[in-house]
Amino acid sequence: MSRKLFGTDGVRGTANTYPMTAEMALRLGAAAGRYFRREGSGAHRVVIGKDTRLSGYMLENALTAGLTSTGMNVLLLGPVPTPAVGFLTRSMRADLGVMISASHNPAHDNGIKFFGPDGFKLSDEAETEIEAILSGEIAPAQPQNIGRAKRIEDGRGRYVEYAKTTFPGRGRLDGLKVVIDCANGAAYKAAPEVLWELGAEVIPVGVSPNGNNINLRCGSTYPQTAAEAVVAHGADVGICLDGDADRVILLDERGQVADGDQIMALMAARWADEGRLNGGTLVATVMSNLGLERFLDRRGLHLERTAVGDRYVVEAMRRGGWNLGGEQSGHIVMTDYATTGDGLIAGLQFLAEMRRAGKPASALTQSFERVPQLLQNVRYTSGLEPLRSASVQSAIRGAEAQLSGRGRLLIRKSGTEPLIRVMAECEDEGLLAQVVGTIVAEVQAAAG
Repeated sequence: MSRKLFGTDGVRGTANTYPMTAEMALRLGAAAGRYFRREGSGAHRVVIGKDTRLSGYMLENALTAGLTSTGMNVLLLGPVPTPAVGFLTRSMRADLGVMISASHNPAHDNGIKFFGPDGFKLSDEAETEIEAILSGEIAPAQPQNIGRAKRIEDGRGRYVEYAKTTFPGRGRLDGLKVVIDCANGAAYKAAPEVLWELGAEVIPVGVSPNGNNINLRCGSTYPQTAAEAVVAHGADVGICLDGDADRVILLDERGQVADGDQIMALMAARWADEGRLNGGTLVATVMSNLGLERFLDRRGLHLERTAVGDRYVVEAMRRGGWNLGGEQSGHIVMTDYATTGDGLIAGLQFLAEMRRAGKPASALTQSFERVPQLLQNVRYTSGLEPLRSASVQSAIRGAEAQLSGRGRLLIRKSGTEPLIRVMAECEDEGLLAQVVGTIVAEVQAAAG
């Protein structure tokens, strides 16, 4: 059975529209509860976190109803980063963790992601089994076995204390001025707290959520706002998180952007020098720049590529025993510290390197020269399959022939939005624009 409900990062869609309805969240909670209660009738526990979207209240209550109906005891964390849910699922000995978030998407979207008892996101196989349960009758618990729900007041505090322990030794950030952009999202309290408690002078941005402004002209998908703050305040560095704080984009003291590829390059080289990079390997997706691969090759290191999605990066890391991976978009996965991408902890590792090297951010954020890369997204009506169009396939074949030996082409459907992503890399920027433009035009035509 193939997955129809789950995408590359849980279930996601427009709030109050299938599948992000209260009814579906209730059934999904019940199906997940039944899946995790297969082993017996003893006490079972689930933690639920969320970001700051207005629809989070609706989905939180519906999930709680579904989970308790199958006998799961629910611990409600309130607004916390996605990596905090992974951490707390494991540290609180829960059977299941749930994060209600659509990550970097706009406020009208929402999503539901599941974590297993080890704190890692569920595998495709587990999600397929939950979908199978969802498609049938879900057996409820006996009345005396209905679960309880309880609010946990110190969930954020537990995560804050843990995040501080990942900063090397007993180091501090005294004397550093840091802009932290929380995207009006899940880390709007936790991230500034961690930086302040470590001694930094903190300039917070995007810390006034109102339910509808998450990721709105702020955060990792819109670093311009934080860049203006860096320059205006004379800050040493800017850290931009996304709505659920599992991504990070860095800004140097001039407000220049460093994406996930540059962050991974810095960390891979440093960890390799220290003998900490397991297997001499960095795991990244097919979207990562060719310049990153060349940078690693020159150092005798290996780049292992995966499908797009931080969960696939993590799965490859676990199979290979590797401890560093991520995505160009800013997911940085360090399994020495976290079970999923953690924007705050990645930011702390960068600050630690600034302290160790005694260098400004600008000296650390451009480890390699990027090969020109062009990415364009084409939105389509759900249900259409524009990539099956003969004209689109012909355009792709033509582009591949033009780029042969000179670059690479990647065309894919987004796993989180109704988008076709057209990406190419080539040293010849004129050819790059031509091949991407041709394919985009054909996809647009096929998408109506």
